[in-house]
Amino acid sequence: MEHLPVMYAEALQHLAIKKDGIYLDCTFGRGGHSQGILAQLGQEGQLIAFDRDLDAVNSEYAKALLVDQRFKLIHSCFSQLESQLDSLGLLGKIDGILMDLGVSSPQLDNPERGFSFLREGPLDMRMDESSGLSAEQWLDSVDEKDLVKVLFEYGEEKFARRIAKAIVERRVESPITTTKQLASLIEDVIPMREKNKHPATRTFQAIRIEVNKELEELKLVLEQSARVLDKGGRLVAISFHSLEDRIVKRFIRDESGAKYDPGKFPVKEADITKGVLKKVGKAYKAGELEVKQNPRARSAVMRVAERV
Repeated sequence: MEHLPVMYAEALQHLAIKKDGIYLDCTFGRGGHSQGILAQLGQEGQLIAFDRDLDAVNSEYAKALLVDQRFKLIHSCFSQLESQLDSLGLLGKIDGILMDLGVSSPQLDNPERGFSFLREGPLDMRMDESSGLSAEQWLDSVDEKDLVKVLFEYGEEKFARRIAKAIVERRVESPITTTKQLASLIEDVIPMREKNKHPATRTFQAIRIEVNKELEELKLVLEQSARVLDKGGRLVAISFHSLEDRIVKRFIRDESGAKYDPGKFPVKEADITKGVLKKVGKAYKAGELEVKQNPRARSAVMRVAERV
């Protein structure tokens, strides 16, 4: 396994791995983080990994690690984390949770998955191809106003109305079925380009986030993480765009301070509860050398919290 995920060393360091601990890798991918965690665990340690992508679960990377009795890989959205751990009798016993968010390199590299506008392939974009609507199906049925909202909120696309109008007009003539068809349409309707950024970048990101319900999934797994961690357990989350990072930042902030109902006055001391997490350090970024070797690391932000 030559692949090293973004901020690999920093993520493992901040998990503060104990030899006999129980850890979760919520986004298995190619197994880079999982391999690193296992290397630091003793014989009594355990690692449970999740991935909603069957290609990842059935990959050679997974098979190579599954020979290790300390390792378990579950095909599931990470929003099912709490119920999965409950069935294993591990609620409140987790020493560390790692989340490497967003789309993985294998998904981007495979044109058949439809994630990349740089490669011709079917317009799918589902991280779990066994469930849900594909990007093609969603684009063929979504209301124009809802499409504008998704492009603007999830892609921060300032030409959202123009792009949505063009998509709706085009699908009347014929369905948009491939990545290149969609990318070409966007190129034709956007009047100006950002330097070093393909005009379809924001739209593809927005559609992918919507199709996979990525932000809803993230909010759910964060809420559950605070409940499944043991005292002193660490949460390490690596984000790749501002929407994800904002959710992680707010969650850690809200779980680190005093909590009360702002609509309930006067506020009594008995009504104030403390959050169950404390922030560890600041927002961490990839170093210059890593960014030079792997440009994807440029946008990575890692945040860490600890269960108190």
